[in-house]
Amino acid sequence: MNVIPHITESLRLEGCTILGALSITTAIRDAVTVIHGPSGCTQHNFSLLHATFLADGIAALPHLLSTHLTEDEIIFGGEEVLETLLKDISAPGPGCIFVLSTCIVDTIGDDTSAVCRKSWGVPVIYLPTAGFLGGGFNQGLINTLMTLSHRIEPVEKQPLTVALIGEKNLEYEVETNYAEITRLLNLLGVRVELRFVRDLCFADIDRLGGAALNILREPLLAPVGQMLEWKFGTPFIDCMPEGFSGTLRFLAEVAHHLDLDVPPALRKETAHQDEVCAKFADFRGVAVNFGAEHRLSGIPAIDEVVTTLGLQPTGEGVMLPLPVPVPIGTAGMERLLHRWRRVIHVSL
Repeated sequence: MNVIPHITESLRLEGCTILGALSITTAIRDAVTVIHGPSGCTQHNFSLLHATFLADGIAALPHLLSTHLTEDEIIFGGEEVLETLLKDISAPGPGCIFVLSTCIVDTIGDDTSAVCRKSWGVPVIYLPTAGFLGGGFNQGLINTLMTLSHRIEPVEKQPLTVALIGEKNLEYEVETNYAEITRLLNLLGVRVELRFVRDLCFADIDRLGGAALNILREPLLAPVGQMLEWKFGTPFIDCMPEGFSGTLRFLAEVAHHLDLDVPPALRKETAHQDEVCAKFADFRGVAVNFGAEHRLSGIPAIDEVVTTLGLQPTGEGVMLPLPVPVPIGTAGMERLLHRWRRVIHVSL
């Protein structure tokens, strides 16, 4: 997790609209993404994505290309350059091609959408991602998920399955969070049908409508969940579980939507949480601090664990870093507590 001194500090997931879209399109293994604009927009994002891939243990380069617009195209238009590039890369037959617009091509009036609508032999999907249109990273992510969702047709529902919607592929612990969600779902006998969108092929996306339940990464993605519920009749849970009680509520919600018996799973997870808390019995009575103006963190999942373990929030205690985003599930809270222990031991 990205541990920082205060929640109002910069996040890794901030950035331009185009980066939010790229976090989705580059997670499709057989897709090629074209950034229609000057080379700098591509080079910057390529470096960021490549570093993220390496941090995740992925020994591959992002399938990311640029139309490399120069002063001539900015004056006279860049549609012909885009057409030439699409002709070259469509011949090998990728699963799909995404075309992302930049501020400059929207400023000069290139009809990028019209170029993408031509027949290329493979799906070419246009995403308007000019940063000056506003919205930033999250809007780019949401728009991309919505665009992909509109292309999918209904399929037969698969019982006891879920789809994970909007895992943020730039999160430091995306795979760790996935492992925790999988562990919790296994307590109920439920499996993940699809990760929308992470580590899949373009054709796999067609299975999205077959999930019996959708689980959103965070409430910000509610428009995507609502659209999928309208289109496929699939209910959704608006957030992955945060904190101890939030994890138990998550299990109860999944069981409710899938008509499952939840008490056995709740008993197992409650016992597991008790074991986790027992590891940190030495925290009781330790004075901690989340900032001079706050006695508590203001984050419900964090304040819950502070109270449960008997930590004493004061204005003069050990300064504990707050996680951004909030850890997922019981495993996420345990990792956070181990990090807090290191800080406490160094400070006392």
